[in-house]
Amino acid sequence: MFPIRMQKRACTDADRIRDFLNQARTGFLGLSQDGIPYVIPLNFVWLGDAVYFHGAQEGRKVAIMHENPRACFTVSEEYGTIADPVPAHIDTAYMSVVIHGSVEIVIDLSEATEAMQGLIDKYTPGYYNEPLKRSHLERYVSSMGSKTAVFKLLISSMAAKENEPAPDRMYYTGRTVQQDRA
Repeated sequence: MFPIRMQKRACTDADRIRDFLNQARTGFLGLSQDGIPYVIPLNFVWLGDAVYFHGAQEGRKVAIMHENPRACFTVSEEYGTIADPVPAHIDTAYMSVVIHGSVEIVIDLSEATEAMQGLIDKYTPGYYNEPLKRSHLERYVSSMGSKTAVFKLLISSMAAKENEPAPDRMYYTGRTVQQDRA
C-alpha cells in the first residue's frame, strides 16, 4: 500500500470519513481481469465498516469478481475551485476515499436484506412506509431476467484525503484576479 504523499491532506477522522461515505452518491469499483482494468460507477451503502452494493447475479462484473475478488473502491466529491492570483496555487476543494479489499457475494438473506434496506434508505429516504421484505430479494427478477445479488467489499485498507473549501477564495463565474489582488 502506498502512503498518502501529501500528508497535510490526509483525513484520519473515522467519523468524518463515515459521514462522507454515508452522504456520497456514487462510488467507482475497480476490478482487474488478466491485467486489464475494469471500473464501474455504483450506488453503494456503508454499513458496519463495509461497502455494500447490488447488481445482477451474472455479467461481466460478476465474472471478473469470481476470477479475481480483489478490488479498489473510490469515492470522491469535488466542492469547487479555490482561486488564487498565482496560477500554480489554484486548487480544488474535495474529499476522497480509496478502499482496497476483496468482494464477496452476500449469501445470508438477513444481511442482504439489511444492505438493500440501507440502499433504499440512502437513495430514497422516507419514500417507503414499511421496510423491505426478505421475500422481495428471494423473488425479484430484473427486466433482463436476472436475479439481484448483493455484494460486500471487505476492507483491507482505506485512505482518505481532503482539501476543505476556503469560503473567501472559492471561484465563481465572474470572479477575476483583479478582485483578489485588490
